[in-house]
Amino acid sequence: MNKFTIIIIEDEKNILSFMERVLERHDYKVITANTGNEGISLINSSCPDVILLDLGLPDMDGTDLIKSVRSWTSIPIIVISARTQEFEKVSALDLGADDYITKPFGTNELLARIRTALRHGKQTVRSSDGTVVQIPYRCQGLTIDFTKRLITLNEIPIHLTQIEYKLVSLLAENSGKVLTYDFIINRIWGPYADSNNQILRVNMAHIRRKMEVNPGEPYYIFTEIGVGYRMRESEN
Repeated sequence: MNKFTIIIIEDEKNILSFMERVLERHDYKVITANTGNEGISLINSSCPDVILLDLGLPDMDGTDLIKSVRSWTSIPIIVISARTQEFEKVSALDLGADDYITKPFGTNELLARIRTALRHGKQTVRSSDGTVVQIPYRCQGLTIDFTKRLITLNEIPIHLTQIEYKLVSLLAENSGKVLTYDFIINRIWGPYADSNNQILRVNMAHIRRKMEVNPGEPYYIFTEIGVGYRMRESEN
């Protein structure tokens, strides 16, 4: 079986060694780089399945590497950084990073984010008549059938408005991945919508009242404070 290849671009040797050991123990093929330029060269030559990227590199800022890589490939990029400022997370995500983990982080979190990155894109299957069908989202009693535009919780239909359904389905199609406020607003209301997050927050509050057992402690849709929203990963 071909192993998934992961490139780690990180200049802190102890963190690099830790990630390398963890990933190799879980049967990933690992390539490492200590600088941005070395990382770009290795990405070009090895075509990895996932890129793990530190933003604070000795020869360039990681955001410049994201811009460079995104100009020619959609390989999933997970930023791993000690930077905790919300605007830096949003900037990296808006430039094309798929996810963001803040140091220090645990083994389980790292592995979960990599599994999500490898799921990159909508899951589809081809039906018997040749049409492409999107696989439903399923997680702990919640099912979203994209073909029927039907959402059920423990087999009981949940009635959402058109905008609420679009929001939930967008998050479900990208389950496990954080989507920034601006990305969601642009996709749902269009590029000329007011960037004020209030309309998004109001709709999300309505969705949680309908979907969550305890809206104050949501199980399915999490808020990434100052950044956006993330939906619990599908069990498919």
